[in-house]
Amino acid sequence: MLPVRRTSNGWLPEIFNDFFDNSWMERTSYTAPAINVIENDKEYEVELAAPGLTKEDFKVHVDEENNLHIEMEKKSENKADKHHGRYLRREFSYEKFQQTLLLPDDVDAEKIEARVEHGVLNVHLPKLVKVEKPNPVKQISVQ
Repeated sequence: MLPVRRTSNGWLPEIFNDFFDNSWMERTSYTAPAINVIENDKEYEVELAAPGLTKEDFKVHVDEENNLHIEMEKKSENKADKHHGRYLRREFSYEKFQQTLLLPDDVDAEKIEARVEHGVLNVHLPKLVKVEKPNPVKQISVQ
């Protein structure tokens, strides 16, 4: 007979913890991608870390309340060869991220562009071009 350790609560033998223990399995941790927002005189630029993602993994749109929505969803299934009807290894992966940013009033929503390059999603938000009207000369009669 094998010695059995008892857990701190005293009623469940440690052998059950060993049986159901999954500490040998890789644990996934979820972290949101890093986002940078840069402003200059002509535009805002949003940069989102997206290593391994493609443009097909993203949806970017502006809603009726002038919010910029960035959504990312990636599904992948890596299958190892089957031998005699058993999987030797099979892995699923699913990632989803959504971020909403309130756009400033000076963004030209019609000219927003997005692209994925070198593992970074870049969203270009041009500012509205301010057309300065010259002040018309107004003659004031002296009475």
